[in-house]
Amino acid sequence: MSKTVILIPSRLSATRLPGKPLLKINGISIISHVVKKAKDADIGEVYVATEDKEILEDVNSNGGKVILTSNKHKTGSDRIFECFEKLDLKDLDYIINLQGDEPNINIDDLKHLKKLIELNKPEIGTLASKIQDKSNLNNENIVKVITDKKINDENFPIALDFKRIVKNLDLNIYHHLGVYAYKPKVLKKIINLKQTRNEIKDRLEQLRAMENGIKINVALANFCPVGVDTMEDYLELKKKLEYNC
Repeated sequence: MSKTVILIPSRLSATRLPGKPLLKINGISIISHVVKKAKDADIGEVYVATEDKEILEDVNSNGGKVILTSNKHKTGSDRIFECFEKLDLKDLDYIINLQGDEPNINIDDLKHLKKLIELNKPEIGTLASKIQDKSNLNNENIVKVITDKKINDENFPIALDFKRIVKNLDLNIYHHLGVYAYKPKVLKKIINLKQTRNEIKDRLEQLRAMENGIKINVALANFCPVGVDTMEDYLELKKKLEYNC
């Protein structure tokens, strides 16, 4: 069985919604909801990587583990790599980077990704779901992944591209979820590469890997979590999750 760790990058100074990790749903912060989901998946130890003591205190108070990192990082990948180095984990097969703003991430989808990386040993594995609303193809806040084959519950096709807006509908297009499983040596390679022009332009750091010849395999997620990027996102998700309790 592959040995994995889940690392969750989180910071208060988000551009569109500052302070969002500590916004509360059912009395618990968004970041602590994500930590609980990650722990419930039971696929590896879980740590939050953050530069903010407020996040550290919140996660610790809710039973989570935290590593304080530099406030100089440009990307979440840089932050989790520092966290990985500080933890000094031995014989680790994969580092799973889980976004800290998706408190309704599906546990079964995380387990499915773990199963496929164990079977296929990719350089990087990620998740994507089917696009239910075609209008999302033109929503730049929803990242799309284009794969070489249609995704099903058993296969693990290769990503051909990641885009914010897709106009050619004759492609295998899916809603990309910001979950990545990296081999440690691959993550180290990526963070030592220069940011590419397309990565900076499209604000998609996975393009740095692809444009340097690193393959990304894509697993099917059967549930699409709601990311919190704006106050409207937060209020909508808060209403939904509090209603379902």
